[in-house]
Amino acid sequence: MGIKDKLQGVLGFGTAPLGNMYRNIPEAEARATVDAAWEQGVRYFDTAPFYGAGLAEIRLGAALQKHKRDDYVLSTKVGRLVLDEVEETTARDLGEKGGLFEFGRPNKLVNDYSADATLRSIEDSLKRLNTDRLDIVWVHDIAQDFYGDEWLAQFETARKGAFRVLSRLRDEGVIKAWGLGVNRVEPCELTLDLSEAQPDGFLLAGRYTLLDHERALQRLMPAAIQKKVDIVVGGPYSSGVLAGGTHFEYQKASPEILARVERIKVLAQRHRVSVKAAALQFSLANPAVAAVIPGASKPERIAEDVAALSETIPAAFWHEMREQRLVADDAPLPSTKEGV
Repeated sequence: MGIKDKLQGVLGFGTAPLGNMYRNIPEAEARATVDAAWEQGVRYFDTAPFYGAGLAEIRLGAALQKHKRDDYVLSTKVGRLVLDEVEETTARDLGEKGGLFEFGRPNKLVNDYSADATLRSIEDSLKRLNTDRLDIVWVHDIAQDFYGDEWLAQFETARKGAFRVLSRLRDEGVIKAWGLGVNRVEPCELTLDLSEAQPDGFLLAGRYTLLDHERALQRLMPAAIQKKVDIVVGGPYSSGVLAGGTHFEYQKASPEILARVERIKVLAQRHRVSVKAAALQFSLANPAVAAVIPGASKPERIAEDVAALSETIPAAFWHEMREQRLVADDAPLPSTKEGV
């Protein structure tokens, strides 16, 4: 198990913004962003039917057509079917991400984690991506943030359906790996406890960042290491607030979060460190983490991400971050991997 050896590098590209997240992104800008990622050496691309009701998959597939399929790693997600019929209203009942993709395609989305829906979802994604295979498939959003008290029932449907189908496809060599793509730690912990259908990894968004990492640090990361299940950190900039944006948890950041970000910025400026570098390198310092996949909708952001990975961060910065309790006492830090 594990996916680290299946990824090409520690920096991937999350394509949620290509689904017109927050704004209507011109086609030329979306294509230029994917091209910039490729030119900067990024070879792992993650997408999902949910991102703009298939728009991100369509755009990504078109942009990658000029490259050899063996030269990059591609992941998408199952759990939501994109229908041909148009959504009657723009206010979709989609949990905390409800308004994120109002500028995406108007197609109706249906949540379904059954075996048949999983196979159909993969087939539909292959068509939108215009490719013959997927490398990694994530089971998308079976967690409290989308389903509230019903999330365990959805999880059970996925356990009997999607999990078993994806395990079979992996064993048959149709896909290389599978796991969960979620914004919460609990579904990952529950999956690790299963005696059947063990995953290869988790795409965990927003839960191992500078702003939120303690639960994952204490419970999920040690268990994942023990089970040899790798973590891909999505949303390392916490929905953008760590990269100069105003969103946290897919909503406008609260005054408390903005104040915490400002404290991090003050320290970063004092030590001449970019916050992006601190965010990416912090996530990657945990030995359970195989890669980070920040999203981007502008070409210049890709170069910033690549530069952030190699930026030198003085140990004194991390010492102050810990001293001011901006990172957990036992969190592995980039300077030494063990702390300072």
